[in-house]
Order: sequence, then structure tokens, then C-alpha cells
Amino acid sequence: QVPLVESGGGLVQAGGSLSLSCAASGRTFSQYAMGWFRQAPGKEREFVSTIGGSGQTIITADSVKGRFTISRDNAKNIVYLRMNSLKHEDTAVYYCAAGRFGRRPSEYAYWGQGTQVTVSS
Repeated sequence: QVPLVESGGGLVQAGGSLSLSCAASGRTFSQYAMGWFRQAPGKEREFVSTIGGSGQTIITADSVKGRFTISRDNAKNIVYLRMNSLKHEDTAVYYCAAGRFGRRPSEYAYWGQGTQVTVSS
């Protein structure tokens, strides 16, 4: 029972920046790893980044490493994804998820509805 709501998506130009937020409900937020995944039309869901419950452990996909930064504020029950130097290939629906610390979607039991990020060429 961890409802998740993403926000912050939108249309940006290549090279620009965008910050996504994922707000969680529930008193056990800090007990879950929080992950970001993305999915473009016709493509499978792709791992982006994940952060452990305490915020001390992070895994980031090579495709976005150095450009995207994940963080969390357990006092506010929010996980963030700061995206810099955006590329057209970053265009996708971005989902946040709560679950076990890992790269696989199957490790995450709870998912948000997704927020669209579109990067223009």
C-alpha cells in the first residue's frame, strides 16, 4: 500500500534540464528502495536509476550516468530525478516505483502512473 504519483514531466529542448518528483503516501517510505524506469513506445521498460531506503546507495544506468541524478527526502516522502543535458533518446514515459533495491522492474511492487518527458530535437 504505497501509492505513488509522479510529476514534473513535460516538453524540453535537447540539452535542457528537467526535474521529476515522485510523491509517496504511507508511513513506511524509508523502508523501500525507490527506482526510476522509463518506457518509450515500442520499447521495453528501461531501468534508469534507483536509490536505497536510506539514500546511501545508488545505482544509475550507464545511458544516463553523469546526466541524471536521483535523490530522496524521506521526511517529505519524495524521490527526485534531476535530468540534465537531455537528449532526444531520453523521450519516454517515466515511472517511479517502490520495492527492492535493484535494476529489474520485477523487484518493484508499487508503481506510479507515469509522467511523459518529451525532448525535442
